[in-house]
Amino acid sequence: MMKTIKVLGTGCPKCKKTVAAAEEAIQKYGLDAQVEKVEDIEAIMAYQVLSTPAVVVDEVVKLKGRVPSAEQIRDLIA
Repeated sequence: MMKTIKVLGTGCPKCKKTVAAAEEAIQKYGLDAQVEKVEDIEAIMAYQVLSTPAVVVDEVVKLKGRVPSAEQIRDLIA
């Protein structure tokens, strides 16, 4: 079943690095997942996240306020 990874952030460099790490994790580890960027501040606030970037996997906030590595994203999905 495909996982949905949402990267919450307003498009800052850290947010872009997080999206790149998520895409790298999917490629490198053959994950059945898709990446979605959420840049709308109202949508981000709906997750009650105050510090970005944040990573949401299947609507559960898994990480916030830092840039994860591809390995960390793989572990969040597993």
